[in-house]
Amino acid sequence: MSRRLTIGPFNRVEGDLEVTLDIADGRVVSAQVCSSLYRGFEQLLVGKHPFDALVIVPRICGICSLSQSAAAAAALADATGLQMPENGRLASQLILACENLADHLTHFYLFFMPDFARPAYGGHAWHAQAERRFKAEVGEALRDVLPARADWLRLVGYLAGKWPHSLALQPGGTTRAITATEKVRLLTVLREFRAFLSGSVFGDALENVSALRTADELFAWAQGRPADFPRFLEIAGDLGLERIGRASDTFLSYGAYAQHDHAGQQGNGHRHLFARGVWCSGPQAFDEALISEDVAHAWLFGEQPLHPRRGETRPLLAGFADQPDAYTWCKAPRYGARVAETGALARQMVAGQPLLRALVAANGGSVLARVVARLLEIALVVPAMEGWVRALTPGQPFCNQWQLPDQASAVGLVEAARGALGHWLRVERGKIASYQIIAPTTWNFSPRDATGAPGALEQALVGLPVGDGESVPLAVQHVVRSFDPCMVCTVH
Repeated sequence: MSRRLTIGPFNRVEGDLEVTLDIADGRVVSAQVCSSLYRGFEQLLVGKHPFDALVIVPRICGICSLSQSAAAAAALADATGLQMPENGRLASQLILACENLADHLTHFYLFFMPDFARPAYGGHAWHAQAERRFKAEVGEALRDVLPARADWLRLVGYLAGKWPHSLALQPGGTTRAITATEKVRLLTVLREFRAFLSGSVFGDALENVSALRTADELFAWAQGRPADFPRFLEIAGDLGLERIGRASDTFLSYGAYAQHDHAGQQGNGHRHLFARGVWCSGPQAFDEALISEDVAHAWLFGEQPLHPRRGETRPLLAGFADQPDAYTWCKAPRYGARVAETGALARQMVAGQPLLRALVAANGGSVLARVVARLLEIALVVPAMEGWVRALTPGQPFCNQWQLPDQASAVGLVEAARGALGHWLRVERGKIASYQIIAPTTWNFSPRDATGAPGALEQALVGLPVGDGESVPLAVQHVVRSFDPCMVCTVH
């Protein structure tokens, strides 16, 4: 028996999302993902002074606003050829990392884990504990994680004045110099957050978590350990979450947290804590020129895929019949005409993290692999942040002076919590002539392109079981949430 099921709007996601499933013989055979809210930020920026981008783009989103700031600052820095002083680079990395890890924590506790407290799982041995710990609004984990998250964001307060929508991230560095006393306070915040992670989240030292290399080691480590990540692994093993949610297995990362080389020069995209590149049956070098956006199935004007430098955003405000195959406001980004997945799993695949490569080698990109990647990334980044704070040098510059040319074409590429975020900027006569943004969820929740190739989530939903009476299938929920959509960033 065949039927069509539309799910949406989804709860516990950022923004508006609908998913339409074609189901036959109890399985999803095709999916269409709809970003149903048009926003228009790219058009809003045209004609503005380039400095205005630093004020406007953080307002795209309230949970990853600093990532948008970082991408805009990187694009403006590219336009000027500007290098940050070492203090500015370190402070910028700390600000972005703080927001990214807060997002990881929020996703795990507030968006993802509450699904396992649903009554439909009542027959499983772990359900009572999952309900007590993770049930939405009342789970006891909230009493642990919300204060810890608030305390963690104090780091942004010291470095950037406030969160979200700070103006501290600039092309030349950061606006706020850190004193020796504040450096001690930053280390205190990191120490307290590390203690929370080691106790409530992992039940072990971060270094022991990041040293796990295989699935067998991971599940053996988790056995009987009284902490929330091990509890998730017990649930995932019982439900077979490693077997659902596979997409293209092509992974894209712009590189996270640029490092300085031994000569003291900034990496300029060549050296990162987590490398820049593409994984498709093996590592490949990244080529920004291979990115394009297709609008064949979007409610947008356009006849052929365009690189973002030449891209445009022209909505079909009336006459949708002109685009009869369209079903979303989201464009379809492609890398060399391939569907690519981005996010923490992609970052770690490109970076060569052994555990994630082992999980993907066994079952491809999956719900399990995506969640493990985000939690593992917390364990990997916090020690790096401790090193960045210690390397800050009070009294030395945090920001270089800069002046934007009247004509420029530039790009800013960063890694937000959810993956690859790019801002493409063109300046003419001192004003913004074009501004194009491809957010991580634009990659992961893209529609079909002109060849009919489904986007990453659309691929990942195919094959999932759907019972006759299910109106919101649990497996679909798990796969959608494993990508952690930020729909307000998807359409600009």
